[in-house]
Amino acid sequence: MISEAQFQEELNAIIKNGIREDIGPGDYSSLACIPETAIGKAKLLVKDEGIIAGVEFAKMIFNHVDASMRVETFIQDGTPVKYGDVVFHVYGSSQSILKAERLVLNSMQRMSAIATKTNSYVKLLEGTNTKVLDTRKTTPGFRACEKWAVKIGGGENHRFALYDMIMLKDNHNDFAGGITQAISKTKNYLKENNLDLKIIVEARNLSEIEEILQSEGVYRVLIDNFNFEDTRKAVEMIGNKCLTESSGNINEKTIREYANCGVNYISSGALTHSVYNMDLSLKAID
Repeated sequence: MISEAQFQEELNAIIKNGIREDIGPGDYSSLACIPETAIGKAKLLVKDEGIIAGVEFAKMIFNHVDASMRVETFIQDGTPVKYGDVVFHVYGSSQSILKAERLVLNSMQRMSAIATKTNSYVKLLEGTNTKVLDTRKTTPGFRACEKWAVKIGGGENHRFALYDMIMLKDNHNDFAGGITQAISKTKNYLKENNLDLKIIVEARNLSEIEEILQSEGVYRVLIDNFNFEDTRKAVEMIGNKCLTESSGNINEKTIREYANCGVNYISSGALTHSVYNMDLSLKAID
């Protein structure tokens, strides 16, 4: 996984690009009708229900726009919220509040939706030993926030990108000449380049599970698009040789049964690519 410093750099880049995209040369609406010296106050109002996420990120945005702004937090990240709840108040320059408003709302609405969906999956797995993972199926340019939201919702992060973990999927294996060749070449590459990266290998059927197990150094087997019966067989075959992960068309109706097959992890792209933003608004108050 990437370091905390790298993650922080990603968050800073999201903020800088978001402000550049939204404000450009200036927020002319505010500049035209609000005095530069005007001081205001606004509240983050919940108009939905779910798990709130992005409170700490919002503070980062406000600080980036204007370090003199002050946030008074009433509800922390990861807390269930309902219609009418007020998450925080922000105080400071009225122009600055308006500059930050849209990036704060866009970010928190999506992060809260992801945290809410993740939390629903986590609850479905209560009582099992299976953990929920996200994927790289994220919004371009917003990945760090989406993976942060998964953590807030109680899930765990898969690899962040292509550079922090090896994942040999079907195309890698086919292009490399087969699973065994792909694993062997990967291990040699890591050794030659002094890289310490975990290796995950995808299997499409039980025969490929068997082939993967012939090689040493595999951290986790990705049991992809298996039915329940074959997943149970795969878990039994793998035993304690490495960790297991199920993926592929897993939803609210099937996730518990896949967990009952004994896999260590279940990864779901739906956590980030199929959510409806939580309805939030930032309203001026007296």
